[in-house]
Amino acid sequence: MIEVAVYNRQGQEVESLKVDESVFGGTVRYPLLKQAIVMYHANKRVGTAATKSRGMVCGSSRKLFRQKGTGRARVGNSRTGKRVGGGVTFAKVARDFRQRMPKKQRILAKDSAILAKLLSEDVIVVDELKFEEPRTSLFSQLLGNLKIDRSCLVATGPEDVNVYKSARNIPKVDVMAVAQLNAGDIFGHRRMLFSKEAFLSLLHRGDADGN
Repeated sequence: MIEVAVYNRQGQEVESLKVDESVFGGTVRYPLLKQAIVMYHANKRVGTAATKSRGMVCGSSRKLFRQKGTGRARVGNSRTGKRVGGGVTFAKVARDFRQRMPKKQRILAKDSAILAKLLSEDVIVVDELKFEEPRTSLFSQLLGNLKIDRSCLVATGPEDVNVYKSARNIPKVDVMAVAQLNAGDIFGHRRMLFSKEAFLSLLHRGDADGN
């Protein structure tokens, strides 16, 4: 069992929660976790880099001068890659770098990522995470009280607009609903901050919602 402390917004420990490792698969599946992280990074690549080959450059296909008898090196047409304004040799073309994983593997990878954060004590739970209106200063103060000075992924229950707007101007802090968590975003941040409501919903999720 893993014991996770629950803090209030002033940074004081108010209670603790016990987490059974079996909820997140029992062990960290490192090969699957690496595969998922590589996939998420690959899916972020745009792949639009492209250059013009000699077949795409405007210009005549006529040979500039005869092969022999001029005393100069032989040369082809004006579109060759050896001349200024010509095409690029082995030109780049637009590519799709996207990779895919089955849904069950993505879920197992997400669970392994959360379990790894729990084992390394990089998960922080706060008893209440709500704002009446967007206030970046209050959110920054909350992070200071909880001693979060590195990159952080904030996980909430339902999408909370006020929490999102309060955190969006803070560097290296991102807000995401629990249902949208994935291994790539979890391991893209050093710490994880859960509201108690969101953390309990993660522990008591049902098979019907795809956990």
